[in-house]
Amino acid sequence: MRQEAANSIVVTQEDALHHREELQPPPCRQDDPPAPAASLSWPSSLSEGEPASAAAGEELLLVPPLNFAMVDHGVYRSGFPDVSNLPFLETLRLRSVLCLCPEPYPEANLEFLRAHGIKLFQFGIDGSKHRTGCVVGCFRKLQRWCLTSIFDEYQRFAAAKTRVSDLRFMELFDVSSIKHLPASYPC
Repeated sequence: MRQEAANSIVVTQEDALHHREELQPPPCRQDDPPAPAASLSWPSSLSEGEPASAAAGEELLLVPPLNFAMVDHGVYRSGFPDVSNLPFLETLRLRSVLCLCPEPYPEANLEFLRAHGIKLFQFGIDGSKHRTGCVVGCFRKLQRWCLTSIFDEYQRFAAAKTRVSDLRFMELFDVSSIKHLPASYPC
């Protein structure tokens, strides 16, 4: 079933610069500094899986959105992507994008989604809180991460936008109230 999981990305504008590709929860007392975002060069002579926007014989610069990271197999998070990030996002073969921002989705991004058959789900959540961090934190509780690891991950991404109310929300999130949960998550 892991191979058939729908690829999705959760995006918001307020995410800080960070790049992380870990699937396993970090140890409960990890003090690693955040890693910078990466730009990847990929030869456009790839056979299968080559981005359609790559011209023959030239190198395509792949730039992930700010704060891009893998949350789980086929699920990613990032800051709001701009046009320079679209070739990178194309390589992920996304099926859907979950946007938590209330602002209208940019037309260039909408065209990209339409051209690649990607569905947009927009839940405009007002407020200055770290929306993506809260959603991922609640997902981590479903994955049975310890609160210390959940808070550590949240603070790495939220940086100066860390809010006690967000931490409290994640702490009080009651996973027992969720119905139809799978026995475990692949992680």
